[in-house]
Amino acid sequence: MTEILPLLLFVVTSTMTPGGATTLATASGAHFGYRRSLPLMGGIAVGLGSMGASTAAGLGAILLALPSIQVAMKALGSLYLLWLAWKIAQSPPPHAQTTLAKPTRFLGGIWLLWHNPKGWAMTLSAAASFATLASGPIQLGALLGLSFGLAAFGSLTLWCAVGLLLARLIRTDQQWRLVNMTLGALLGASIIPMWFE
Repeated sequence: MTEILPLLLFVVTSTMTPGGATTLATASGAHFGYRRSLPLMGGIAVGLGSMGASTAAGLGAILLALPSIQVAMKALGSLYLLWLAWKIAQSPPPHAQTTLAKPTRFLGGIWLLWHNPKGWAMTLSAAASFATLASGPIQLGALLGLSFGLAAFGSLTLWCAVGLLLARLIRTDQQWRLVNMTLGALLGASIIPMWFE
């Protein structure tokens, strides 16, 4: 356990820090509640877990070694996040929606993660730093996949709970507009570090 503790600390810390996925989980919790946010959170957790497993198999190193693929991933990921940020910022209060709004789905969560070079760099760093914890790439992939997936789901649950708390505290339509615009702006701003790493 003492050998795995540094990996767990790295994984928990890296998944708890604010970013696009955590902002999206907060917004989803505020607008849709925990149960309806589960597919999004599950997709993000599976996306990050599969990235961790893939980096152990060498896919992360290949992607990071090809600058043109990195730029394409950043561009696609940025466009998707900007679209989501716009949707969140323009969302009316949940009680005022005339059509039944739908939360981001499971595949949207996976797509978000797999187009995020920051996630690839994070999981690649873990694969390189903790390779000695496993006897081979398959074991390392299982260890990283499970660690990142579970930590991400736990982190997203906490951020979703923050969204649920916000929903209980917000009383007026003006407060909802302010929260929606703030969450949309934060999600849009989460793109900036991706381009300057």
